[in-house]
This record gives sequence, C-alpha cells and structure tokens, in this order.
Amino acid sequence: MLTKEDFENIKTKDKFIDLLKSKEDPIRVQAILDSIQYEKELLQLQAEFVDLQQWVAKHNKRVCVIFEGRDAAGKGSAIRRFIEHLNPRSMRVVALTKPTDVEKGQWYFRRYIKEMPNPGEIVFFDRSWYNRAVVEPVMGFCNDEEYKKFMVQVPEFEHMLYEDGVELVKFWFSISKEEQIARFNSRLDSPLKRWKFSPVDQEGQKRWDDYTFYKEQMFSKTHTAFSPWIIIKTNNKKEARLESMQYVLSKFDYDNKGKSGTTLFADPNVVQRYHRLVKQID
Repeated sequence: MLTKEDFENIKTKDKFIDLLKSKEDPIRVQAILDSIQYEKELLQLQAEFVDLQQWVAKHNKRVCVIFEGRDAAGKGSAIRRFIEHLNPRSMRVVALTKPTDVEKGQWYFRRYIKEMPNPGEIVFFDRSWYNRAVVEPVMGFCNDEEYKKFMVQVPEFEHMLYEDGVELVKFWFSISKEEQIARFNSRLDSPLKRWKFSPVDQEGQKRWDDYTFYKEQMFSKTHTAFSPWIIIKTNNKKEARLESMQYVLSKFDYDNKGKSGTTLFADPNVVQRYHRLVKQID
C-alpha cells in the first residue's frame, strides 16, 4: 500500500507507475493504465470526428457507415462512441425495425434509400440492408427467391450510391462463438441490458454454422473495389471501437486532420479488408 512518504518522494510519472506496480497487483495496475490510455485515445479520436463532421458539412459530403455483424459483436456500443460529441443536426443513427406490411410489398431497398445521408450529413446504420444477406435467410424471414434477388441487386445498388457520390463504409464486426455466449450471459445478468437479449440471439448460437455460411456468401458476392467489406475483430470491445474509428478517419482528407496527436492508422491485426484467405474469428 502506498504511503505518504511514497507520494512525497516520487518526482515523475514513470517512477510513480513503477512504485505502484511494486506495491500493488501488477496485472490490476496494468488494467487501470490500459483503461486510462483507452479513454485518452477515445477522446482524441472523438475530437478528430468533430473536425471530420465540420468538413463533411462544409463541403456537402454524404457519408454512410454501416455496422454489421453477429449479435453482441459490439456494433451499438461502437456507434455510441462515434457519435458521442457530434452535432446531432448533421448526424443520424438508423436502426430500423422489421418492415411493415406496406414495406414488404415495396422494393426491398426503398426503406433504406430514404435514410441515406443528405448533403453535409453522416449517417450510421446499426444493421442495414444486409439483414437480407444473413439474418433473414438464417431465421427464415425471407424466401429463397427474395434472397437470390437481393444478392444480385445489392452490388448494383451500392454502385449507384458510389456513382452518386455517397461515401459508403461497410464494417463487419467479427466475434468468436465463445465471446458471444459470454456477452449473452453478461446481458442476462444485468437488469440494464436484459432488453438486448432476444430469442433471435439465442438462435444465433444454435445456428452458428448457418450464419457462417451466409456471411461467407455475402462477402464473396458483395465485396467490391468500390464498396469493400472491412472486418473488425471485436473480442476486445475497446480495441475494436478505437480501430474502427481510426479506419473511418483515415478515409478522408478533412481540415486539421491529425491535430489531436493520436494515430489515425488502423492496426492490420484488428482491421482487415476482406479477402477469402483472411483468417476470421467467426
């Protein structure tokens, strides 16, 4: 335990950390230091996002970032860190519920087109049109004909967005089966998180291999040069948040880029552009 004399004799931060490790559990101390470093880097990246948003608004850019992945992969918590300090007037989060009877009779992409970013706006999709690529066929929410039509149309749809000037970033948050069940159990143990757990989540574990099959089909048919899939390893939630933020920031040449002093280059061990030979954790 640290004494009054310890505090009086310590002159530098490094000496204090060394002393702390010698008198306390070094693993616990390192966890505290890692948490402090995470909060510091997060604030720096959020400051960069404020600059990015101002640049997007100034130049009437349209930016769309979609977050896909298995349940409990950390999509929602990552989005919250992205938007925490952004101006809500030029930013939106889109998390659509299941389609209405009217929407079911419309072209599948219509409900998503109306949510596309306006000039000067950034839109974050917490799940997107890719529901039809993985969740819907696995859970039987669409038939085979609807699935096949979607898989043919989605590259053309995204190419139209690209040609119209929409900056589209597609994230797949990748989580291992073991980490997913651990997070499910954590949700059930927390009265503040139980609402997140649904029967569909439970089925996700049972149908893990089906999800994997359709996920790989999605990658192989919808990963394109103009709209690539970016895979984020998310077993470490904090790491995934920082790295996905760094990736988005690295895509744009906005005013005052890098002013915060933090790195804007994503770690290739965590952030990977899809390739059929890339080893995935899910």
